[in-house]
Amino acid sequence: MDEIMENLGKAVLEYDSMGAEHWARRAVEAKIDPLEVLEALTRAISQVGDGYGRGELWLPDLVGAAYAMQSAMPIIEEQLRKEGKTRESEGLVIIGTVFGDIHNIGKNMVATLLTAGGFEVIDLGINVKAEQFVAAAKEHNPKLLALSALLTMTAPEQRKVIETLKEEGLRDKLKVIVGGGAITEEFAEEIGADGYDATAPGAVGLARRLIGIE
Repeated sequence: MDEIMENLGKAVLEYDSMGAEHWARRAVEAKIDPLEVLEALTRAISQVGDGYGRGELWLPDLVGAAYAMQSAMPIIEEQLRKEGKTRESEGLVIIGTVFGDIHNIGKNMVATLLTAGGFEVIDLGINVKAEQFVAAAKEHNPKLLALSALLTMTAPEQRKVIETLKEEGLRDKLKVIVGGGAITEEFAEEIGADGYDATAPGAVGLARRLIGIE
């Protein structure tokens, strides 16, 4: 058991997606509590996120670790479902890249770090229309909506999502954070978002503050 857990964490720290998937499967075969496995993944990705925050690691490190964790997560999540187990959640977050934009690296990193931070995350993917965000908000009642846009031409879609939430009477029921290469603090304020951060680790801290955890 110790060898499996150690190697699983090591795979994330070494950005080894195939290794992370392999050791996640080994953990399931060894009947290790999937909550413990998830905690091991969380510790590893948090270590990388902290290193990035201190300036000791760089964006490629964060991307690599996030992809490694994402390779292991479906295996562990499936085992959690089979055993009927859930971990305590800090709240539900719906995340997606807005309509017209197919970039997902930043969005995936935020989703991964939110998961590591204890949030339940529903990832709508890329090229998501305002109506799809709103439909998901109605269905799942999240605490927070996270919108990504890398392209300047797609940034206005974030405004459209917020306006559609208002039209549907949902805006006051959740917090909205925005991010991506095309977004600035000033733009976030202009469109009425609740917050913005330029980095994936920063977005997690922002999410925690907005829902009153920190």
